[in-house]
Amino acid sequence: MDVSPSAVVAASNQMQKNQIAQTAQILVLKKAIDIQATGAMALLQALPLATSGSLGTQVNTMA
Repeated sequence: MDVSPSAVVAASNQMQKNQIAQTAQILVLKKAIDIQATGAMALLQALPLATSGSLGTQVNTMA
């Protein structure tokens, strides 16, 4: 195992690069989830609501 200062610095730099890459990947994932949520909400809002009749306008519950 190499414990020279240059090896420690190189390992530290690599860990920092990996952390930056992981942070960027998480940000891209969050953005993709936000875009998907926006699209899903648009689809749900485009659906017509049942306002008359017995189908889809009543909720029957039992305790």
